[in-house]
Amino acid sequence: MSRPGPGGEPQAVVDRYARRADGDRYSFFRPEVLRGVQERQRVMLALLQAHGHTDLPALRVLEVGCGAGGNLLELLRLGCDPARLAGVELLPERHARARAVLPAALPLWCGDALALDIADGSRDIVLQSTVFSSLLDDAFQQRLADAMWRWVAPGGGVLWYDFTVDNPRNRDVRGVPLRRLRQLFPQARIDARRVTLAPPLARALCRLHPALYGLANALPPLRTHVLAWVGKPPRIPG
Repeated sequence: MSRPGPGGEPQAVVDRYARRADGDRYSFFRPEVLRGVQERQRVMLALLQAHGHTDLPALRVLEVGCGAGGNLLELLRLGCDPARLAGVELLPERHARARAVLPAALPLWCGDALALDIADGSRDIVLQSTVFSSLLDDAFQQRLADAMWRWVAPGGGVLWYDFTVDNPRNRDVRGVPLRRLRQLFPQARIDARRVTLAPPLARALCRLHPALYGLANALPPLRTHVLAWVGKPPRIPG
């Protein structure tokens, strides 16, 4: 565990992101990026269908760590109602980029998600995508998980996407294995799917030929991420 400095874990996250230089690593012109996004969309829709959340316009969704708004744009394209979506982003520059591309009807907050005044049980889905792998303080991870769980309505869930293995080249992140996910949400019913070919391998293979991505990704041990439905049991009438 990395101990946060005087500004706490949120400030530590800001500092870690300031050290990153992603370049075009996440450009859709890169075949491995496009294939990874398409796979994630297919599995996400399968999870939503499996757990009875097919009325997309009716879903109340909050994304924690929405970045520049890419996931929320995907949900809009799939048919979600912008007035029922919302996002929070810690980094002001990413929040500004999201605000520039998302409709005004979609609320966006800038700052620490734990400072939000979100009513308990007010969201059908709380979404996080590679946020927890950037949180190196165990206690802060748990506080955020607890808040997300409170915000989810009975019968809803946390939609979780994150990598499970450490990156030895980047000490600013750490993998969140499935056992840790279960620790964070001990009351949840978890339906987890392994997705996303290991990015270093995916980049190397796609330089040779993009078709190699699918061949390698057919082997589950080569997938480094988990896409999971972290479900809250429905309320029992009585």
